Amino acid sequence: MLKATSAHQTKTNSGLPIGILLLLALAAGAMFSLALAPYYLYPIAIISPMVLYALLTVEHNGRRAFWLGQFYGFGTWAVGAFWLYTSIHEYGGIPNYLALIMIGAMAFIMGLFHGVMSWVFVRFLGRQPLAFAGLWVLQEWLKTWLLTGFPWLFVGYAFTEVTWLNGLAPITGVFGLSFLAVLFGAATIELFRHRGGYMAIAGLLAIATSIISYVAPAWTKPTGDKLQVSLVQGNIPQDLKWLAEYRLESLNIYAKLTQSEWGRDVVIWPEAAIPIFQDEIAPLLAEISNHAHASGSSWITGIPYREEGRLYNGVMSFDDKVDVYRKQNLVPFGEYIPFSGLLNILPNLPGLPESFSKGDANQAPLSIKNKAAGVAICYEVAYPDTTRQNAKNSDFLLTVSNDAWFGTSAGPLQHLQMVQMRSLENGRWFVRATNNGVTAIINEKGRVVSSLPQFVPAVLRGEVLGFVGSTPYAILGHYPILVVSVLLILLSGVVRLTANHSSSREKHYTANGVRD
Repeated sequence: MLKATSAHQTKTNSGLPIGILLLLALAAGAMFSLALAPYYLYPIAIISPMVLYALLTVEHNGRRAFWLGQFYGFGTWAVGAFWLYTSIHEYGGIPNYLALIMIGAMAFIMGLFHGVMSWVFVRFLGRQPLAFAGLWVLQEWLKTWLLTGFPWLFVGYAFTEVTWLNGLAPITGVFGLSFLAVLFGAATIELFRHRGGYMAIAGLLAIATSIISYVAPAWTKPTGDKLQVSLVQGNIPQDLKWLAEYRLESLNIYAKLTQSEWGRDVVIWPEAAIPIFQDEIAPLLAEISNHAHASGSSWITGIPYREEGRLYNGVMSFDDKVDVYRKQNLVPFGEYIPFSGLLNILPNLPGLPESFSKGDANQAPLSIKNKAAGVAICYEVAYPDTTRQNAKNSDFLLTVSNDAWFGTSAGPLQHLQMVQMRSLENGRWFVRATNNGVTAIINEKGRVVSSLPQFVPAVLRGEVLGFVGSTPYAILGHYPILVVSVLLILLSGVVRLTANHSSSREKHYTANGVRD
């Protein structure tokens, strides 16, 4: 093939100033959170990545591509996780300006995932939707473990309640939905460029997903057993919760709300409903559990737990025996101080607060009324694989939380949406007891069966069904979609490398004649 095109001419782009492109990327990222709770505008989960794809496919400079992704990621996190401002400023006592700086720093750091992804896409891969969707899944997965992880704001969560698509979740988990949405958006851009093959692939996958969702295979089956549960929402103000002088009042609030619930199968108090270590109030725990047992109830409560010199954020269950679940995924700087051992040796640095310890990864479900309850405490329900592991051999799932840190922001509603996705992925009912909302009962299809309004002291009564069996996701986890994503990335890289090598060998005209 003969070429008369100069190397400079092949370096085309959109023609717009880089400042305009960066603002477009920032706006595309900022709009993404509208796809999630409490707005539920799920088409934006397709449009937002689509804009970034359109910007990157006409970009030839890796450095500029990085900054396009970085601005996109910054917009995503600065807006989508702005609920952190409430806990940092209002409850953490950090001045307004410093809280905003901290939010900006967090958004910049988390934006690096999209920045690096964009750099890799432009620098090493073919400009096509399959590789872009694969890279997107890979960067979401990295957020579940790198530097302990911050697994929030995934594209797939936007489709949690989209019943004609969410049937994919029990097969691939949330990452499969992310892959499909990002692929569909990128393929739409290629359709405008008269490259319809990618849309054919995306369309076939969407049709297959819709058929699966409509058929709704019964991956798991009800056992026929039910538990009557009472979820107690105390609505304890966060600024009072841990004050020593308010502890007795907190306990009185939960005792009064629970008074009418003894006799139900299970009474559940939320995360740290008792803000005192269990070894400090052993007589009170024994008194409550004895009262529960005498009335025919099992009692579960969130409570800080101390054992052999280690501190845990725990859940204690009082049934025929006392059992404990210890939280595995801890919140950095909230429940532990990263690298605290190194920091303690620095001169003139005051002693750091004692951190919680991490619970074992292979904890057995809690036994409640001869039923097995897989447990997740607050933030760790955002980790798909942790919940998947905890769901093994369980009849139903249980999470306790305290989202009072985030006030009236979108954070608690995004949190609930993730619990719904975990129900879908594992084919299990989820009961969610919280301090101030959203307290809810969720079925195996991820639908909220019943819930309490936020910010009121109340009790949610309901029934929970036990289930047996495993979804494909529960068995295989996210590994199939990760393998597919990595293969697509590698294949795109090989094609790009081969194309570059071939083009370098093509004959083309020069002023001095024809040369290789």
